[in-house]
Amino acid sequence: MRLGVGGQSSLLMALLLLLTCLHLGMSLERISYAPQLSSATLAGRLTQSTFTLERPRGQFSHLNIADFDAIWLVLAHSNATQSFTAPQRVEDTPVPANLPQRGYYITLRANRALYPGGQPGNELRVLRVANNTRCSLITRGCHHPLPGPGPYRVKFLVVRDRGPMAETDWSSETCLQQAKALQAAPGPQSAGTMVIVAILSVLLAVVLTTLLTLLIYTWYDTCGSTSISGPGELACMKRYNTHHMFSPSAEVGS
Repeated sequence: MRLGVGGQSSLLMALLLLLTCLHLGMSLERISYAPQLSSATLAGRLTQSTFTLERPRGQFSHLNIADFDAIWLVLAHSNATQSFTAPQRVEDTPVPANLPQRGYYITLRANRALYPGGQPGNELRVLRVANNTRCSLITRGCHHPLPGPGPYRVKFLVVRDRGPMAETDWSSETCLQQAKALQAAPGPQSAGTMVIVAILSVLLAVVLTTLLTLLIYTWYDTCGSTSISGPGELACMKRYNTHHMFSPSAEVGS
C-alpha cells in the first residue's frame, strides 16, 4: 500500500511527535547542585546507620518547579547510581525494602517551601537521613536506618503528577562509621598486664589459704571446749578436774 505525499507527511509528523514525547519523558532537567554532608560539628553527624546532610536552600526556586511538586531524596549504593531509573508512577516508587535488590530507594518527601533561599537564621537547618526507627521498610517515604556502612550516594528528584521532571547531581560517597573490635594491647603493655594478673592471682591464693586456716582452727577450737547443746545435738566436752579431788587432805579423809 503506497501513501500519497500528504499521507507520508502526516506519518512523519506523527513519528516526530512520538519521538519528542519519548525524549521529554526520558530526559530530566538538570539542577546544578550536589548534596553534601553537614559541615556543622554535630553529635551524630555520621553514625553506624545514619548521616546528616545540608539542606539544599534555594536550589528549587526555578520557574518550572511549582510549590506542590514533590521533592524526594534518592538514596543509593555507590555502585547502583548508574542503574537508577526515576519512577514514572507513584506506585512504582522504590521503598527501603528494595535496597538489597535494586540498590536504591526514594525517601524524605518535601516541597520547595521547606528549602527556601536566603541566609539561614539561628536555626540549624540540616536533613537527618535514615533515622526513623518506627516506620516500616515497605512504607513509601520511610527513611529507616541503613543496614550497612555503604558507601552511599544521594541526589534530589523533583516529581510532578505526570512523572519526574528535574534532578540534582549525585553527591560524593558517604561511608558510615563501623564498630571496632576490642584488641589486646601489644608489646610491653601486654607483658605488664600479665605481671599484674599473676600478682593478683598470688594475692588471691594467699587470702584463700588464710581463710581456710582460720576456719580449720575455729573448728578444732570449738570441738576442744564445752558447749551447751540442745537435745539431739552433738556436744564436744573437755574434761575438767577440780583441785580438791587430788589434794592430800582429801585422800586422808577418805
